[in-house]
Amino acid sequence: MKHLPGLFLGFFCLAAHAGEWTASADVAALFKQADVTGTFVVYDIEADRYLGYNRARAETRFVPASTFKIANTMIGLAVGAVENVDEVLPYGGAPQPFRSWERDMSLREAIALSNATIYRVLARRIGLERMRKNVTELQYGNADIGTRVDTFWLEGPLEISAVEQTRFLARLVAGDLPFPQDVQRVTREIVRLEQGEDWTLYGKTGWMNAPGSGVGWWVGWIEKDERIYTFALNIDILKSSDAGKRIELGKASLEAVGVR
Repeated sequence: MKHLPGLFLGFFCLAAHAGEWTASADVAALFKQADVTGTFVVYDIEADRYLGYNRARAETRFVPASTFKIANTMIGLAVGAVENVDEVLPYGGAPQPFRSWERDMSLREAIALSNATIYRVLARRIGLERMRKNVTELQYGNADIGTRVDTFWLEGPLEISAVEQTRFLARLVAGDLPFPQDVQRVTREIVRLEQGEDWTLYGKTGWMNAPGSGVGWWVGWIEKDERIYTFALNIDILKSSDAGKRIELGKASLEAVGVR
C-alpha cells in the first residue's frame, strides 16, 4: 500500500476532535475470558472512528515501555545518532534480563527482540535536550521525559494513552510525522510482523517493569483491503504468563471487530 504524506492530513493534529467511539461486546467478552484488566482500541482512520473496549482506560495514560522504541528509532535516525537501522550498537557486556539481549545488535534486530539495552544506548547517543525537543514536537503523550534520557519511557515520567497511541501511529502510517520520509518508511518496515493475501500486520509490544508485574502493551496497525486501522492494547501484567496474552488477546480482538 502506498503511504501518501498528505492522505490523512485532516485527521492527524492531536488537538483535533476525538472520533466517535463504539463499544465492542465481543472484545469485552474476550477480555473477560482471558481474565485480564485492560483495554483495546482500533482507530479506523478513514472513518475517524474508534471501536474497542473500556473507553475510560483507553483514554488513561500509562508508561509506554518498549512501544516507545518506534519513536526512539525515528528520533535516533533523524538526529544522526545512528546511521541506519542496520548499524550495530554495543550492549556493553553486562548481564541482561534476557540472554537474547547479551550481544551487540542493530536497531532492526533490537526492536524485534524488544531489547531495551540497545535502545538505552541509542537514547544516550541522542542526548537529553535533542530527545526532549523531538518528543515535544511529536506531541507524544504527555511529552514529559524528565531528566534521565535512558529510562523515561521505561519508568516514567513519559506516559501515553491507548487512544493517543493509535493517533500517533496513524500519523506514522501517513508519513505525517516531523521526520524525513525515509526515516518514517524504514521505521514502518522494521515493525512489520505478518502478511496475508490481502492484509499486512505491523506491531510492537511493551512491558513496563519487565519481567515483573506492570502494564503490558501491544500497539500497531493493519492494512487490509486498501484501508488502514491502527490499534492499541494494554493490560495489567500480574504474573509472567500474562505477558503472552498481549498479542494473543490483541489478535483475537482484531478478528472480533472484523479487521483481521
